[in-house]
Parts: sequence; structure tokens; C-alpha cells
Amino acid sequence: MPSNVPLRRLLLLLALVAGSAGADQAPFDRDAALSDGQAAVGRTVGDYRFRDDGRKPVRMHDLLGQPLVVSLIYTSCEHTCPMLTRHLAEVVDVAREALGEDSFRIATIGFDAAADTPARMRLFARERGIDAPGWSFLSTDAATVAALARDLGFVFRAAPQGFDHLAQTTILDGEGKVYRQVYGANFDPPALVEPLKELVFGRRASAATVSGWVSGVRLLCTVYDPASGRYRFDYSLFVGLGVGVLTLGSVAAFIIRAWRQS
Repeated sequence: MPSNVPLRRLLLLLALVAGSAGADQAPFDRDAALSDGQAAVGRTVGDYRFRDDGRKPVRMHDLLGQPLVVSLIYTSCEHTCPMLTRHLAEVVDVAREALGEDSFRIATIGFDAAADTPARMRLFARERGIDAPGWSFLSTDAATVAALARDLGFVFRAAPQGFDHLAQTTILDGEGKVYRQVYGANFDPPALVEPLKELVFGRRASAATVSGWVSGVRLLCTVYDPASGRYRFDYSLFVGLGVGVLTLGSVAAFIIRAWRQS
């Protein structure tokens, strides 16, 4: 059978062009992406519009009023995004146990606007076993993704295998300002919980009320136990205060007794 030489030459030419284009693409600059992420700290995000996984409209301000954990993913990712989301779910359980079930919210947002539809986001959540109150899986258009990514300092770019990006989780305060960035798909729980603790208990502790005082104590005494991987209440502060009070009381009693005897 005669071979189709022109067709073979065309296919070879296309392969060479594609290979050349891939070779010309510079490696993803992780240091620059990290720098962009850190530069976003203190920046306020816009009031963007999304659709949740039930196609209901959601605006950014609907999610605020308390700390918000933001994770940008793409649903066709086969490794980093699923691993990050599963690990985030584990750390969220730890954080809610320590800080309160309704003390903060989470938003997982698809940044591949063409593919990350509400249905795909719903499937992504279900495959990770996530159906937690206060956790939204959101979709939006490409222009909104680009603007939100700039606000968050989240850098991504298309690549042959999907997208290049850092595993980056962003913590916003209750007013929508970037408070902290957390990097890695398998970060230590305190990397997320400690900034949330500062926002949750620190804000309440500023109130000159009994509940504010209690929150201040919880801010100081809620500590991470590496052995269990959970947070616990550390009573050593009260033990130290008790010892201090007893010591001062003993010294005061000695001084008063000596003064009377003189």
C-alpha cells in the first residue's frame, strides 16, 4: 500500500512545532509566585460574583463577616489539588474543634473557568467526601478568576499537564483582607490554625466584656499537641498564676507580721 508521504511530513512538522513551543516555555518561577503571594498580604479582595455547586449566586461579601479560608484549585488536577483539598479538610476539622464549628468559613474556587462548572465542583467535593457546613465550592468566569487571583497573589499558568501553580491557601480576615498565606499541600495544622486563632479569639478578646476576657484566655491557652495532632487547653497558665498569687500572699503576710511585731 503506498504511503501518504505529504500527510506524514505534515504530521512530523506539526510535532516538531509543538515540541519547539514546549521547549521555548520558561520553567514556572516558583520564587516569583511565592513573592507575589506574600506581596498580597494586607490587600483587600473585591466583591466578586460566583456560583455555588447548586448554581446559586454567591458574592464575596456573603462569605465574609468572619475569617475565610480560600483555596484555588482546578478540578481536572490529578495530584496536588485533590491532595491539598483532602488535607485541608483534615486541618479544618482540627481548627473547628479548637476554635468553634462556626468560627470561620472555607471557599474552594475553581480557577479553570472553562471546565470548573458547578457540576464539576460538586463532583470534586463529593469525591473528596466533603459536605461540611460553611464550606462552599464555587465557580466563576475567566475575568473574575484573573482578578481574584491578582488580589490573592495566586499565580497560575497553562501547562501541557494542566496548570502550573503553587499549593497556596489564603486566609482572609472578616473584612476580606489577606491576612496570611499557607503554602504546601501537606502543611502542619498550626500553619492554618494559628492565624485563624489570632483572628477568631483576638478579635473577641479586644472587647471589654467577660466574653472578651474568656476569648483572651483561650487565645493564650489553646495550644497544639504534636503527639495527638489536635489542639488542647493548656492549664499551666492558671497553675503559674496560682503559684504567683500564693507566693505574693506569703510574702505580704510575712511583711505584715514583721511590721506588727516591730
